[in-house]
Amino acid sequence: LYLLIEENRQHLREWLPWLDGVLGVESQQEFCRTIVEQEARGDGFVCAVILNGRIVGVAGYHPIRWANKSVEIGYWLAEEAVGQGIMTRCVRVLVDYAFSELGLNRVAIPAAVENARSRAIPERLGFKNEGTIRDAEWLYDHYVDHVVYAMLKREWESDTT
Repeated sequence: LYLLIEENRQHLREWLPWLDGVLGVESQQEFCRTIVEQEARGDGFVCAVILNGRIVGVAGYHPIRWANKSVEIGYWLAEEAVGQGIMTRCVRVLVDYAFSELGLNRVAIPAAVENARSRAIPERLGFKNEGTIRDAEWLYDHYVDHVVYAMLKREWESDTT
């Protein structure tokens, strides 16, 4: 995972605020430990996105809010894998699993207003644009606004039947 991030650092840095904290293999080992702990607690899940036997990104739930039966989905892809519909397929599976297996009621996907590729995924899947959160995230030297997209279980079920 560390090598993938290194190979794609410039591409990923445009939208991911945690990238400068990835300084070596140790930081990725800590990330993996955190993921395992999160999954053990039952409040999150992250999976590798694999294309032709190679990891090209990650996607997952963070965090699952069981009291509200809701979750946010986050994702990123290596530059070589962008624009092939890979992440749309991954997110479709994550949404379906959230509703059908986890019994959640709401799935949200926040995306930076200017990140057209990331925004295209929930739009393609029929998510509703719930509005913009101003100055939602500090991105190295400036704030970025986020659009929040959401899908409710009843909407997903009516769209997929």
